Amino acid sequence: MAAIGFDNQKYLTTQSEQIKRRIAQFGGKLYLEFGGKLFDDFHASRVLPGFAPDSKIRMLQQLKEDVEIVIAINAADIEKNKVRGDLGITYDEDVLRLIDIFRGMDLYVGSVVLTRYAHQSAADAFLKRLNALGIRCYRHYPIAGYPSDVPHIVSDEGLGKNDYIETSHSLVVVTAPGPGSGKMATCLSQLYHDYRRGITAGYAKFETFPIWNLPLKHPVNLAYEAATADLDDVNMIDPFHLEAYGKTAVNYNRDVEIFPVLNAIFKKIQGTSPYQSPTDMGVNMAGNCIVDDAACCAASRLEILRRYYTACVERLQGKCDDETVRKLELVMNQAEVTPDICPAVSAALLKAETTGGPAGAMVLPDGRVVTGKTSDTLGAASALLLNAMKALGGIDDHFELISAQVLEPVCRLKTQYLGHKNPRLHTDEVLMALTISALTNPLAELAQQQLPKLRGCDAHFSVVLSEVDENLLRRLGINVSCEARYETKKLYHK
Repeated sequence: MAAIGFDNQKYLTTQSEQIKRRIAQFGGKLYLEFGGKLFDDFHASRVLPGFAPDSKIRMLQQLKEDVEIVIAINAADIEKNKVRGDLGITYDEDVLRLIDIFRGMDLYVGSVVLTRYAHQSAADAFLKRLNALGIRCYRHYPIAGYPSDVPHIVSDEGLGKNDYIETSHSLVVVTAPGPGSGKMATCLSQLYHDYRRGITAGYAKFETFPIWNLPLKHPVNLAYEAATADLDDVNMIDPFHLEAYGKTAVNYNRDVEIFPVLNAIFKKIQGTSPYQSPTDMGVNMAGNCIVDDAACCAASRLEILRRYYTACVERLQGKCDDETVRKLELVMNQAEVTPDICPAVSAALLKAETTGGPAGAMVLPDGRVVTGKTSDTLGAASALLLNAMKALGGIDDHFELISAQVLEPVCRLKTQYLGHKNPRLHTDEVLMALTISALTNPLAELAQQQLPKLRGCDAHFSVVLSEVDENLLRRLGINVSCEARYETKKLYHK
């Protein structure tokens, strides 16, 4: 079992208290720009063992009497049908999904704001849809010279043109389906309009990474660089914080670069700026809740390795370029990461070499390594999944979990009636067959009961997995990586 490196309960308490203090600092009204994923933050849970993926939303639930959520979406992203890579749905559909989730958690969603709105036809259609659903909508417009032309930005022709978002709670959380949605500009627009109305309000930023009070080259912060290798984000020492307080703090380049402009905007709107540095703007307390630094370092190094393998596969698929892979190689070097830190890598490659076909390996919670090979009826991922369940359930390898009487007809169905050329079962098909077998086979039922124990395990494969297999393993919470090679030499892989 992996060591716990993060005190989640302490985080929930200290983070909510910090936000309350920031609300009080600004007289009872705070616009909080929420970066990253508000829930299902699996990156954080991987690099900070003990961090629950839903920690941030649970923290907000502790403040729910004070919280109002505003969702920002870039109208240009609606127009071009921008898709969330992790979910495969468009940003506008994700807005509806987010509203349902927030409401299901008893959090108040006040409105949706379309940023950079310029009468795009798709944006107008989305506004009509939102209105029909009874959701309040607002429009924010492109501002010439944003973000550098401060006099124009802070004027009736700049922020003054935007709709004023009516809010009723002391903590207004501004979130979005993805980056580039205009969260910060939305907060600044609200500050401008509030100030003109005589309402005292403030702005703060919530970003989990990089963690400001960890060293610049700490593996947790390097794992964030690995996660954003395809962007222009780079961790750096906050020079404004160092100058103001004589203390080292870590931030990232975009916040450091924009801070002088933000500072000027704050001064133009309110007469003075409440912050001396971009680090001052943040409210993140995650660094104070690390209880085992070594555990977090080890977990972060594994995450960096997984990000490297993912980038190599994406380069093979034409989804990223050589520069992204080179950045990750540099991060690996800085964090002293090699494939040797994950025993599943060498085990999978050895199994593939000895069997002459695709293979996989997985590190179980107790440190044991199990392998799986391709056969006539099972793919490597399916075989590995069954072998892992056997090992965790103490089931001897010679026992069958799924009889040939079940496997063979399913394989025949795939080739003879469904038009598949490959008869081997994918992981989802294997789990269905295992469920059927469990009706008459107690060992199959015992194996199925081991599935929750696979969460957090590392698995590596000698070839690129099918989308079906990779998605299912990830849904089980297994950390998956693959070598950047296909099983066949075909040009089309699906």
